[in-house]
Parts: sequence; structure tokens; C-alpha cells
Amino acid sequence: MVLFLRRLKSVVITPGNLTVLGTLLDFTGPHISGKFRRLLFRLFGATLARTFYSDLMEMPRLPAILGGLFAGALYRLKTYGIENLPTRGFLLVANHVTHFDFIVLQLVCPRPIRFVAVESICRHPWLTPLLKLVGAGFIPISKGCPKEAIRKAVECINQGEIVCIFPEGELSLTGALSKIKKGFELIARLAECDVVPVWLSGLNESIFSFDRRKNSLRNLIRIPLRATIAFARPIAGRSADHGRVRQEFVELNELCFRNRPEISIHLGRAAIDSLKRRQLDDAIVDGANGQHIKRGDLLAVSIALSRWVKRQCPGELVALTLPPGVGALVANIAVTLANKAPGNVDLTAGGGALRSAIHRGEISSVISCNSAMKLPGNFPSPKGFYQLEELIQKLKLKIVFWRIASFLMPAPLLSDLLGLPRTSDRKEAVVFFTSDRAGEPKTIITSDRNVMSGVVRLGSVLNVGRGDSLMITPWFRHSFGCTVGLWYPVIEAVKTVTYSNAVDVAAHLELVERHQITFLVTTEDLVPDYLERDPRQFASVKLVIAGPGQLPHELSQAFNKKFGKHVLEGYWLTESVSAVSANLPEPTENPYNYIQPSGRIGSVGKLLPGQAAQIRHPETGEILSPYDLGMLWLKGPNIFEGYLNKPEKTAEVLHNGWFQTGELARFDEDGFLYLEGRLSQRPGIARVKCAEDRSIACSG
Repeated sequence: MVLFLRRLKSVVITPGNLTVLGTLLDFTGPHISGKFRRLLFRLFGATLARTFYSDLMEMPRLPAILGGLFAGALYRLKTYGIENLPTRGFLLVANHVTHFDFIVLQLVCPRPIRFVAVESICRHPWLTPLLKLVGAGFIPISKGCPKEAIRKAVECINQGEIVCIFPEGELSLTGALSKIKKGFELIARLAECDVVPVWLSGLNESIFSFDRRKNSLRNLIRIPLRATIAFARPIAGRSADHGRVRQEFVELNELCFRNRPEISIHLGRAAIDSLKRRQLDDAIVDGANGQHIKRGDLLAVSIALSRWVKRQCPGELVALTLPPGVGALVANIAVTLANKAPGNVDLTAGGGALRSAIHRGEISSVISCNSAMKLPGNFPSPKGFYQLEELIQKLKLKIVFWRIASFLMPAPLLSDLLGLPRTSDRKEAVVFFTSDRAGEPKTIITSDRNVMSGVVRLGSVLNVGRGDSLMITPWFRHSFGCTVGLWYPVIEAVKTVTYSNAVDVAAHLELVERHQITFLVTTEDLVPDYLERDPRQFASVKLVIAGPGQLPHELSQAFNKKFGKHVLEGYWLTESVSAVSANLPEPTENPYNYIQPSGRIGSVGKLLPGQAAQIRHPETGEILSPYDLGMLWLKGPNIFEGYLNKPEKTAEVLHNGWFQTGELARFDEDGFLYLEGRLSQRPGIARVKCAEDRSIACSG
């Protein structure tokens, strides 16, 4: 309590007293001032949060001070590449997502930093004396006359200091990287110094972020608060252009995201931890028959079924031939809790990949239901073919037992009892049966890490609240439907409504009205049918996600004209588990006088968090500027692990974590991705015939 009161007192000291305190510390000597200065710097950094809350959120002073205190005292920072910092003077270039960026960078940097900032920031009543505590400061820059700031920055670098500039020139409203301005290039060339890009990750989802300020209380509860800062290797000033820096930013973003602790959790543990919360809320509603299940009941029946699956279904893979609904959700979670991999398949589409997997002996068990199609006569018979309804009937008493046990036991103990690994690994967690462009069947392996990264990425851009709900019509057999419609709502605790008839638009919109759906996940071929409906039926919908095919531009314009919403494109692959990029709705609020586009017609949007991309020469594989036209390569924890029992095919497309998509693509200076075609044959590089390109469309 004493420590708490001392810290609370520290955030209300006036700037003048703070400056005096810093001056007194100069007389205490290096033995006292080192750690003590940094402690004061962390605590007084909380005052920036108070200013942020008071100015932008109009929050009362006391809650603002308490929020700032939590931020300054409880934030945990993790760094990568700190050893890359040169010992001489250099230019640091950083992305700009919050008002807290100055503090975070100085906290992790072992030397004082001179920040190039607009004059209004330099006159901040708290920030300037705060930075002086550790010997840092500002170089003011005026938009009308930047020459003096450039001259001062070059002078400081030549004197061996670190100068930091935010090349975007403005605060990001969404956390996405904006257009990189070229002013830093002039400083680097005049000073003849190295340039070190640095990426600040996690702050855009923190209490300081502009787009997260409405959920500040929810984010404050997540203690300890975390942020990651990654430094790239130095780039010679002569070769540090804005294209190279953008490429470094993208790869640093992927590095930070790859090391986030939440994507290393086993998928089953994440599901248990989520389902233990809000157990009386609806998890899923089957729109076809009105069947629904509470989150607590879903956990109990899934655990009971998982114990049976673990005993009776040999092998690592279990095929599921179930339409979207309560049964499909229960079966997928149960197989995952048995530490096996579910594979959803639609036998009416031919099931070539499943037939091949059963023939090779990789699949020995299939779980179906009374309403689903039985195995055709030309299918090889697996060892076990089970009806879900019969299994649930036999497990009634065990379901009651697990309902009581799951209510009483904490989530970690329950996961340990089920024998789930504490962390994820590279083994298969979810498989997808599909075919390549030549019609050859293939089985795509995705790990817990792949699926969890897709869930976290969706959560970072959708920002769904407790009052939101989601309706899904695509089946779970696609990675599009599986990630967006199954695992994301389960782990993020979003109520889901399903409907097995994917083409009954009238029924879809009736369910949207009845359940006040806010997120509609559908297919692109239904958009023409939506255009014939009453716009009032979309009144509750915030966002429409349609995929996996490409939406014609004419339909996008027609949808915009009728419903007042743009239909925007994105990019999705089966091998990427979730969307690679997406056009997103513009921020609904903007207190600043600048525009940051979140979508652009003709593009497939900006890369989603944690996705790295390179543009390479189609023949030589040389890395090109992101603004050049070339082959698109992707990297990230969402990229699949490979093709089942096909190492040669996997080696054709995966190289040191990078996946060659076969797409001809380019980026513009704002970071929007454009797909210009597809290469089916490339001299000097193995022919790509297995990457399935998909698009999604977002309306917001």
C-alpha cells in the first residue's frame, strides 16, 4: 500500500518539480542516478496516459491517473535485436502508433535519444522534463521550415548521438503502417550514418491506442501489459530508401507477432480457457432447427466426446462429415481436446482428397450425422464410421459429470487432466482436404500455432465486443470458414449463428434480423442475391465478410450504392489459414486533421498484423523493392506446415519459412497490395501448382 501511494503521488508532481528533481539527481552521482532515474522515468511515463485519456476521451482526472499509474508501473517490454544498435551516432526510424512511443523507445534503449517531433509535442508540459531525466530530448521540426531540424539532427548524429524520427509523420489511427515519407533519407545521406528501423508491437492493442481507447478498461485488466520492440540490422545511409525501410518494418512486425505468447498456446487449452468464461452465454445457434448450446454445456459435451475419441479413434487424423451447426462445433472441439486433428469434408463435392487419405491409411475414423451423406460405395471403408447422435446419446451420464467437473475445476487443471500439451508444436492440429489446380488431391497440415495466429490476427482487426454476434454460412471444411466461423468465435467468446443451406438468402437475412447479427460471413456468389433484399435487413450488420472467391468490381459498386457500404476486397489462401491482407472500414472517429485510408479500390488491402511479404524476381529469386512487380512470397506463423506425406511438394513452395504463392503482385507506397496475375510456369524456379489463391470481400 505504501508503494502504491508513493507511485500515485509521483504522477501528480508538477513539471517544474520534476525538472528540479532531475537537476538534483545530477549531484547524486552515477551510483544513485542510474537505476533510480529509469525507475522514475517509468513511473512518470504514466502521466502521458493521463493526458491521453483526459484530452481524447474526456475521462475524469482520477480514473485517468489510475490508468496512467497502471501503464507506467505494470507495462512489460520485450526487445529483440538490441545488439544491432551501433556504438556511434545513427538514425533510428520507428513506426508511430501511440503517444507513448517516445517513452517506450527510451525505456528499452541504453543511450539517450533525440526525437524529431512537431513543435506541439516538444511543448508538452510533461514529456520534455520527463525525457530530460535520462538525458534525452527533442529536435523540433516545423512543416513550413524543416531545414533547421534536419541540420540539427545531422549535427547530433555526427556528435555520436541517437536521433529518432517517425517517418510516417503522423500517428496511426489503426496500428497499420502508413505511407513512409522520404525526409529521413536526406538526414541519413547528409550525416553519412547507419539507419536502424525499429518496430513497436503490441501498443496498437493497448490502452494507449487510438482505435482501442473505448476498450481501455478491458485492456487494463490484461496484466501484465505487454509490448515488443524489435530492432533491425543497420542499413548503410546510402541504401536506406523508403522501400527498404518499409520492407524491414514488415519483417520486424512478423518477428514480433511470431513471438507473441498467446499464439504458442495449444488450441485445446485456448478453447477450454475461453469456454470456462461466460458459461451461460450462447455459444452457437443452428438457424435451421433452432438448436443452441451454452458455452458451459459445449465444454462438457466436448470433453466427454474427446475421451471417447481418444480411446476409439486410432491415428492422428479424424475426418468429420458434418454440416455447420452445433454438432460440427462439438465434434471439432472434441477431436482437438483429444489432441488429434479434425478434418472437415463435404462428400457431396466428391471427397477426392479424403478418399485418397483413407486409401493411404492416414484416416481410419469418420464421424458423421444422420442428416449428412453416408460414405458412397466407391469410397474405401475406414475402420470406424460413427454417427454423432448415437455417440452423444451413449455419453449422457459422462456429460453430466464433466459439466460439474468443468464448472469446479480451474482451466489449467482441466487441461492437464485431459493431457493437453502446455504449448503448441508443429504437429497437425487441423487438416484441410482439397485439390490443386491440376485436380490432384492434397491434404494441408496446419498446426495449433497456425490457427491461433489466425485467431489473434482477426481479433486485432475486428475488435469485437460482448454485444456482437456472428453468422456463418460457409462450411468449416475451408480454412476461411474454419478460422472465421469456428475457432475465432469459440476463443474470442462471440455468439455464432449458422445455417446449413448456403444459398437460402431469405433465411439468412431473417436470422440476421432475429438475432441482430453484427458480423455476417457469407460467400461472394450470394452478393447479387443480397442486392435484391431490403436494406433494412442489414441494419444491425457492422461488417460483411464474403469469400473465398473474387468479387467483381460492378457488384461492389452496386452494393455500395444500395446499402451505403463499400464492398472491399482482401486476399486469402488455404495455405495461409487466415486472410493475408484485407481492406478494412475507415475509422469512425478521427480527432486529427489527416486522412489514413484503410481500403483502396483495386487492391486487396494492407497486410494484416504478423504477415511478412517480399516481392522477388520470378526467375532469380532476388528480393526486389516492394513497389516493383514480381512474385509474392509470404512469411508468418499463420503459414501452413506442409502437405501431408508429400515432402517434395512441400519443398517446392516452402523455403526457410517463406511461402511462394505463384502470384504476380506489387505494393503501392501506402502499403496496399495489388495482385496482377498468376505464374503457372517460371523458368529457373519450380512450377507452383498447389497454392490456392482466394479473395475475401469486406463491407463496413
